Amino acid sequence: MIFVEICQDDKGKITSFTMSGHAEFAEKGQDIVCAGASAVAFGSINAVISLTGITPDIEQTESGFLSCTIPGDLPADTSERVQLLLEAMAISLQTIERDYKEYINITFKNRG
Repeated sequence: MIFVEICQDDKGKITSFTMSGHAEFAEKGQDIVCAGASAVAFGSINAVISLTGITPDIEQTESGFLSCTIPGDLPADTSERVQLLLEAMAISLQTIERDYKEYINITFKNRG
């Protein structure tokens, strides 16, 4: 199963997210759940970098772990753009979870 944890501050802003595990929906190379979740997560990170000019703290391993942390000292307009992109990511992942809940689990954590 893919586990996604989306961390928010006390105002509901997404500060970081992690993704780990494997969907095991199908064989490697045929797993549409894994491919979809990965495309959404990596596409969102790439969009944040390209469209806002900020570089999140990113960690990833070949075993299926991805961590992305957003800097906390962003100008208000940049922060708003980052949040819009990350909220779109969360919605896209929730759409995958709605249809494939046996293979992906998303949790939201308040990190105040």
